[in-house]
Amino acid sequence: MATTHTMGAFERSLAALDVGFSRTDPDGFEAALSDTITEPAVGARLGFEGLALPESVTLDPSPRELEEAVTGVTAASFAVAEYGSLILPSTPDGSEIVSVFCDHHVAVLAESDLVLDVPTAFARLSEEVGEARASAIVATGPSATADMGELVRGAHGPKTVDVLLVEGL
Repeated sequence: MATTHTMGAFERSLAALDVGFSRTDPDGFEAALSDTITEPAVGARLGFEGLALPESVTLDPSPRELEEAVTGVTAASFAVAEYGSLILPSTPDGSEIVSVFCDHHVAVLAESDLVLDVPTAFARLSEEVGEARASAIVATGPSATADMGELVRGAHGPKTVDVLLVEGL
């Protein structure tokens, strides 16, 4: 369970990044998720015991379904409270593609997977990614670039991001 300090830091970081944030428990998960998605929606299996995406979210989307989707729903491996950063794993069922391809990304995060700072995150990342020779994305807020002048959102990923934290997991 995240401490009050860690949760407060996470909420402040997300607010500064213009990232939506809501909390739910496992029983309220489906309703809370429905409040954050815009259909059509695609997703990757969450991997949390007792949580599944509703039938309205297409799993294993085809390229056409990805192209037509407004919302992509994936699990975050963990998050760094001080920066509001999400660690998004690359999985065989395409969570990496789902997290960056749609205009709106909803990241589902277990409360127990919230860490306070970067040193803790690097230690965990080393265990989860380094030893397995896997990959992950560190995403901090919506995609944005100012390479050509004005700030443009969604140039290389989602224009909007919401985090749905599931308490008790």
